[in-house]
Amino acid sequence: MAVAADGLPRQVRIHEVGARDGLQNEQRTVPTAVKAEFVHRLADAGLTTIEATSFVHPKWVPQLADAAELMPLLADLTGTGGADAAGPGGRGRAVRLPVLVPNERGLDRALELGVREIAVFGSATESFARANLNRTVDESLAMFEPVVARARAAGAAVRGYLSMCFGDPWEGPVPIGQVAAVARRLYGMGCTELSLGDTIGVATPGQVTALLDELTGGPGGTADRGGGIPVEHLAVHFHDTYGQALSNTLAALQRGVTVVDASAGGLGGCPYAKSATGNLATEDLVWMLNGLGISTGVDLDRLSATSVWMAEQLGRPSPSRTVRALTHREQ
Repeated sequence: MAVAADGLPRQVRIHEVGARDGLQNEQRTVPTAVKAEFVHRLADAGLTTIEATSFVHPKWVPQLADAAELMPLLADLTGTGGADAAGPGGRGRAVRLPVLVPNERGLDRALELGVREIAVFGSATESFARANLNRTVDESLAMFEPVVARARAAGAAVRGYLSMCFGDPWEGPVPIGQVAAVARRLYGMGCTELSLGDTIGVATPGQVTALLDELTGGPGGTADRGGGIPVEHLAVHFHDTYGQALSNTLAALQRGVTVVDASAGGLGGCPYAKSATGNLATEDLVWMLNGLGISTGVDLDRLSATSVWMAEQLGRPSPSRTVRALTHREQ
């Protein structure tokens, strides 16, 4: 039963990351054809933003080494609709297929394949920047500047991921001011959307509210209201290590965020947190949003069936509570 709550958005766009952030953490490499079918099934379930892959050197992310082979298999999804593009789920709208790029070479490869949306992946902490990018925070931002500028000049939208926004496995709790300073630099260089990541899943709702207020100049924040980041340019990306992903999402919605990252079936995790259980499951998110009367355009049953199918391809059950509940209900 849907019961709306005051102060929440009426619609949320889900940024589906299972095909990229989820599969890149798998021990085994998923065949390209299976990846393509996964993305198509997600689109047929009603998801309109699906992060498809990453143009990172295969040495670093071998699970996504087939990016150049995968993208042509998804070309039909970026059309404007029509009978052929509607798909078995009745989808008649174009699907956004952003890809992650680490540097200018990755950008070149993506643009050559006609990609219209890219993402860069930065860190709010020095420890993770060195571990993940082999650079300092300043050096990584300097590397992103020409990537963002060239992508925007080519007419592509650019998402900036900011990891370790709430806690770092080496440095502990991350000061809000430190996160906000790096976030503003990413936004200032031209990112059209900024995703705030709880990479190891340690955030709690108070931290989420405080960071959003600091960035937007909202209640409790110290940022100048005229110089803050508009909330419509912010997204949130939570991991569910301590079971806080949904409560953190609700806190973000209460502050006006309308873009939420999630991974079908809860695929994904963080190699720096051994207890991490992965990304917020898209099905769990949709269940909560449906209950709040918030529109997503996602068919939950179709999405759940997709995650069950993908779990079969991976040889293990889905960690999503909603997938498990719906599967049990159908038996």
